[in-house]
Amino acid sequence: MRNSNRLNGFYDQFCALHREYFPDWRFGQLCSNFFGWLYQNKKVDLFFPEEDQMLDYFREYCEQNSMWSKK
Repeated sequence: MRNSNRLNGFYDQFCALHREYFPDWRFGQLCSNFFGWLYQNKKVDLFFPEEDQMLDYFREYCEQNSMWSKK
């Protein structure tokens, strides 16, 4: 069985990115837009990436798509 403690850091980082890059989006809105981008642009099935890889994809998505991005 996988260590469930890995989720704490993932959710903390995901939440921080949500707050920084998409503070006015609802959770469902964020997930729908991100998962669509993941499939369209990266050709990735969201079922397979591990949490660390998913965070890398999410950071890339944030940098490319947020009007609050610090580009």
